[in-house]
Amino acid sequence: MQMIADAIAPAESEDIAVASAFAALRTSLGWNADIEARSEVISHFAPVALAMFRDTNGNQSANIRAALADFEQWYSESRGSVFWTLFEQQMPDTPVVDF
Repeated sequence: MQMIADAIAPAESEDIAVASAFAALRTSLGWNADIEARSEVISHFAPVALAMFRDTNGNQSANIRAALADFEQWYSESRGSVFWTLFEQQMPDTPVVDF
């Protein structure tokens, strides 16, 4: 969550904050291409990003915790696993090819 907070910190609007959060999440998970399942996860994460952006005190307000709990519950119910296990998956090495 710190990487999301760092990504949205310089944002000047909600739209930029959400887009920055999405980019950080995609990068962290190694999601270089959008597919329907990934796009669905990202879109359901938007309320978390908005709550974080709107938290002017930076103290992890109840709104952030509630948005994150709702997201985690949705993910668990729709995917049958815990969201945070995505971060434990090993990223495959991609060979570098020179042309």
